[in-house]
Amino acid sequence: MNKLKGILLTQGMHGMISQVEGLAKALDIEFTHQTVELNNFWKMIPPKLTPISQKIYKKIDQLEFDIIISCGRKSVIPSIHLKNISKKKIINIHIQNPKVNFNHFDFIVAPEHDSIKGQNVITTKGAIHYLTDSEIIKNKDYLSLFIKKDQRKICSLILGGPTKYYEYSTENIKNIFSILNDLLKKNNFQLVVIPSMRTPKNIIDYAKKYFGENHTIINNVDKKAYLSALSISNCLVVTCDSSSMISEAALTGKPIYVANIIPKKHDKRFQQFRNLFRELNIIRNLGEEVQIWSYEKLDETNRVANIIKQKIYS
Repeated sequence: MNKLKGILLTQGMHGMISQVEGLAKALDIEFTHQTVELNNFWKMIPPKLTPISQKIYKKIDQLEFDIIISCGRKSVIPSIHLKNISKKKIINIHIQNPKVNFNHFDFIVAPEHDSIKGQNVITTKGAIHYLTDSEIIKNKDYLSLFIKKDQRKICSLILGGPTKYYEYSTENIKNIFSILNDLLKKNNFQLVVIPSMRTPKNIIDYAKKYFGENHTIINNVDKKAYLSALSISNCLVVTCDSSSMISEAALTGKPIYVANIIPKKHDKRFQQFRNLFRELNIIRNLGEEVQIWSYEKLDETNRVANIIKQKIYS
């Protein structure tokens, strides 16, 4: 049987790409990425007030496809429109709450903290993503080119970046670094700092200055370094701004400490997500006593894909 073909629709942000690509891989389909661009007027209009029309977005090459996987507010209308104008039966899947009538989609995949329900809604614990166990293991040795050759255990700090909820001010980051530095000294850890696409350059430079030559700071976004850190670390510290990165780290089954930042505005959904992960024994807060604990690896991507496969192929 030939593989189904899919198009992945996002705004191009890493967290969204990780989710759509992860699901596409788990569904075992051939796929291409398409970056959605809304026409100027419609960029600020909620999907529920937007007409389902080609006029609202820049034309997407309509290659042969069977499945649409979309993520994010701006991809909602293009997904519905492409399904509606197709001459054959198309399955469309949206990740996150689309905030339109759910009947426009065959499947909606949304985290529990979105608090939505429906016959076609599949809820997840945290975010689905594109990482796999095999990929993490494959890149285990990559960081041996960078880390200090000594007997210290490894603790990795995975940095996100500023959002409308969390500010990466010097004060906020200094507070995280101070708490983390105490952890490193008390437990004789070597720190590995892994930046993401959202991490400001000045924060990476500040990490180098703060922690010095005795630790390892990765300068640029490097997926292999990220995967290697997940593999070799004894514990992981992830900044609170990224539910996606915390969910990705949970695939390892390793202790995860969340580096908290006081929010600029009410972050109820993020709090609900972290409360759930704490109940699942996945996370602690950075600053709590260092412990080694374990939990069942969280692989929501394959669980969701199996549910969808059963319904598609039944």
